[in-house]
Amino acid sequence: MTSSAEAVPESGPDSGPDSGSISGGHLVAKALKAEGVDTIFTLCGGHIIDIYDGCVDEGIAVVDVRHEQVAAHAADGYARITGKPGCAVVTAGPGTTDAVTGVANAFRAESPMLLIGGQGALSQHKMGSLQDLPHVDMMTPITKFAANVPHTARIADMVSMAFREANAGAPGPSFLEIPRDVLDAKVPLSSARIPQAGHYRASTRSLGDPADVERLADLLVHAKKPAILLGSQVWTTRATDSAIELVRTLNIPAYMNGAGRGTLPPGDPHHFQLSRRYAFDNADVIVIVGTPFDFRMGYGRRLSANATVVQIDLDYRTVGKNRDVDLGIVGDADLVLSAVSQAASGREDNGAMGRKVWLEELQAVEEKARQKRLEHLRSEDVPIHPYRLVSEINDFLTEDSIYIGDGGDVVTFSGQVVQPKSPGHWMDPGPLGTLGVGIPFVLAAKLARPDKEVVALFGDGAFSLTGWDFETLVRYDLPFVGIVGNNSSMNQIRYGQAAKYGLERERVGNTLGDVKYDQFAKMLGGYGEEVRDPKDIGPALRRARESGKPSLINVWIDPDVYAPGTMNQTMYK
Repeated sequence: MTSSAEAVPESGPDSGPDSGSISGGHLVAKALKAEGVDTIFTLCGGHIIDIYDGCVDEGIAVVDVRHEQVAAHAADGYARITGKPGCAVVTAGPGTTDAVTGVANAFRAESPMLLIGGQGALSQHKMGSLQDLPHVDMMTPITKFAANVPHTARIADMVSMAFREANAGAPGPSFLEIPRDVLDAKVPLSSARIPQAGHYRASTRSLGDPADVERLADLLVHAKKPAILLGSQVWTTRATDSAIELVRTLNIPAYMNGAGRGTLPPGDPHHFQLSRRYAFDNADVIVIVGTPFDFRMGYGRRLSANATVVQIDLDYRTVGKNRDVDLGIVGDADLVLSAVSQAASGREDNGAMGRKVWLEELQAVEEKARQKRLEHLRSEDVPIHPYRLVSEINDFLTEDSIYIGDGGDVVTFSGQVVQPKSPGHWMDPGPLGTLGVGIPFVLAAKLARPDKEVVALFGDGAFSLTGWDFETLVRYDLPFVGIVGNNSSMNQIRYGQAAKYGLERERVGNTLGDVKYDQFAKMLGGYGEEVRDPKDIGPALRRARESGKPSLINVWIDPDVYAPGTMNQTMYK
């Protein structure tokens, strides 16, 4: 190996733990430990193995997967479940490029994670070393922080720097590239800064402007028909209790999306789902918490032009983007919602009783929508109606079931029906719409919360992208209940092609084989069943639960039925 003595301190024959020196990989592990990281997701490579050695010494679990995209998605998922940043470690070149999709998904979903990528030795810089690529340049647009580590003594310091950025404001991913000789070299402990847990990062939780909090309290107290949307940041900031207190104290109907689903349990009088469009058309005050005005919100156009609109978000760049707001508050949802409740609590009349009629009006809209689709929810059709499948899944969930959706059309159906019973028990890709997150999210969820049941619904196309890591779940003995809604199609795209180009061209580039995913599960050591009759769905799910294995229930669904959300997408019109 070519010496890099001028760039990186070299290790000597007596350099080791007892001689007061430490390697770069061990510095990485110490910095991860200080951040509270207890698990890394990885696919091995020669550039990064010293990190493994350090993790073993620090008691950090090394979970190896079959594809780097899975490692990155799993780090994202681990962050969502635990509230702590996730970490993935991949080798240089294709190892890092394979992880790009997972990092990009975390970026759009505001999920804090650190990706560490290998790099060729500094001593071979610009010489064409194995797997050399400009990783930092590629990662910069999809991370909050991306940097190369130039010296072994700086490794732990820069790891803490990356976490500081990942957690500031609206969270997101960071990336560090560490050259092989920088990682393998040893430096004296005295020359390496190793930040101590709890002493290198300040809290960035912000209450927002107190005057704006008072103004919001006034708006809600005097509103006749208020509505609130609780988005993913409600879970990110662990604002569940504050959100519940606000809606119950002021008698406000609440809608939930993304990771905010489950904030209120099904059956709660303030939990609404099917009347959102009606509410947004008729409300006089609308509060949007932790959700941008992106395509899911019609870029803000789905809110009544006559309503007073308030937006609360961790990121100042999101407030008022795509649509003007009457009041914007940049702050932590937990702190802001709690402060609003407190500001409204001293009022002689907070308006709660007067809003009873408004809630009854929305309940009537909900019931009408529920009755409209009841026939499909109970359908006995063969092939199985997707509404019947997701209805059976919803009935199957318990308060301890974490639900994961990974797919296009079939998961769009589930978004209308499946209701998690507890906060933090819903996982989907987020606004990037990435297919293939399912198996990695299952891996993360079961490792982080082994006490929880994990139930995952896959489209057959989505499962195919990362499905080989089903074997990882078998290898690590991580049971879950998996369901493949199988229509042998990429149906969300198929609908759009039929709508734009006619039925004679609806099957171009979107038709899959009739794959028996139940047999795939069995081949890899899991549990599998095939279901063609709707009455067999529930019993099959229960048998999968009782098997104690990673499972796939292959449910054949009607390929000619599309979700309303699919048919309403503007890109197809």
